[in-house]
Amino acid sequence: MLDGLKLNAVTLSPALIRPQVLFEDVARAVTRIRQGVRKTGLSKSYWLSEICGCEVYLKHELRQFTGSFKERGARNALECLSEEQSKVGVIAASAGNHALALAWHGKQMGIPVTVLMPTLAPLAKVSRCRAFGANVVIHGANIGEAKLLAETDPEFAGLQYINGYDDPEIVAGAGTMGLEILEQLPEADFVIIPCGGAGLLAGSALAIKTLKPTCHVIGVEPKRCASFLAALEAGEPVAAPTTPTLADGLAVPTVGGNAFLVAREYADDIEQVGEHEIALAMLRLIESEKLVVEGGGAAGLAAILPGGPLHHKVQGKRVVVPLCGGNIDTTTLGRVIDRGLAADERLVRFVAQVSDQPGGIAGLTKLLADEGGSIKDIYHERAWLQTSISNVQAKVILETTGKEHADRIKDKLEEKYAICWQPTTALDNEDPIDVYSHESEPAQPKAAVGDNNVPLGPVSESDGGSDTRIVP
Repeated sequence: MLDGLKLNAVTLSPALIRPQVLFEDVARAVTRIRQGVRKTGLSKSYWLSEICGCEVYLKHELRQFTGSFKERGARNALECLSEEQSKVGVIAASAGNHALALAWHGKQMGIPVTVLMPTLAPLAKVSRCRAFGANVVIHGANIGEAKLLAETDPEFAGLQYINGYDDPEIVAGAGTMGLEILEQLPEADFVIIPCGGAGLLAGSALAIKTLKPTCHVIGVEPKRCASFLAALEAGEPVAAPTTPTLADGLAVPTVGGNAFLVAREYADDIEQVGEHEIALAMLRLIESEKLVVEGGGAAGLAAILPGGPLHHKVQGKRVVVPLCGGNIDTTTLGRVIDRGLAADERLVRFVAQVSDQPGGIAGLTKLLADEGGSIKDIYHERAWLQTSISNVQAKVILETTGKEHADRIKDKLEEKYAICWQPTTALDNEDPIDVYSHESEPAQPKAAVGDNNVPLGPVSESDGGSDTRIVP
């Protein structure tokens, strides 16, 4: 289906000819996982329906015990092991959700599980995997390096490797979500599914389109890791340019071969969403539904919100949005909320040139208070201002009630002050180092520029982390 929408002609690699997953596999998986995996709820959201202009139904996959849909595939894969292999155990490389799912269900079924997690894996997920009894090994800067060790180190000989998004059993298990959706909402018009390695998109599209061909199944991936689109353009899975994204669970540089074949045949379309759209979707879920959803899990909603690539297409339709995961670090959550508020213009920044005489800053803050703005941060500097020595630049971060309120404050400020509203820097949308693909060439520092092209000085930032057991 996708070949007609995205490409005029695609030549598949000889190795990629026929999908290895069929509808019968999904049907069998339903029976296998029934005792170990929850059937999650589907609920209509009044507020999101009002915002999006369609009937929005949320599929609560984040209510699985380990917090994501990954349990479906993990349980199915473990149920398919031979008795001998179940005693030897399994191994997987994962940054979080797949590792958690395997560790939990391995514990329930008495199957030894080893998970290799990259150094960027959240510490909370690492600790939880250990608590489930898994053998956790920290290795590599990304999943690719962790997987390479799993496949080549003699220490892991005999363990069966389970790919978290491409093994046929994983894809079939993921597809059980699609069957549940149609059972709970047979009249669904659209199902919008987050896409990383494409396992969930493939399995769910296979199930849904087999039973209801008129239902549109659309995948959504982050712009910063558009690996499915890259595979479509190449005719087979290839490594896509990847930079860090809020949807870290979808940051899979190369989609799975099996998943690609199935999704390409059954899915209707693939779209991309940006960082501000993902942050805004996460904020809307927190405020409207009281749900904490990770970036990848909120990608489907991001696509149908105003400004999203599917917003106009789904007007008046019945739309199912799976919330695929809720595993997000609390420290990350705080930063995401701020980004969402900024995307919603409920958090704005500006620079105003004010008098450096007594009362200069007071006059500015009084104006903001009179207009109902709340100052979150303020800083003033003299050294880089090239105008009158009696003036100073006040840099302000302000909380507002939304775009209308922010625009009103801006108009009032412009009546009295020379201002630079919502200044941006060249680094706002750039990453100095690509930690996924190991492109280590740093971006050149560039000066910040505001609405009126006023230079604001260079900006830099850093981040880091540490972990426990490291394999060289």
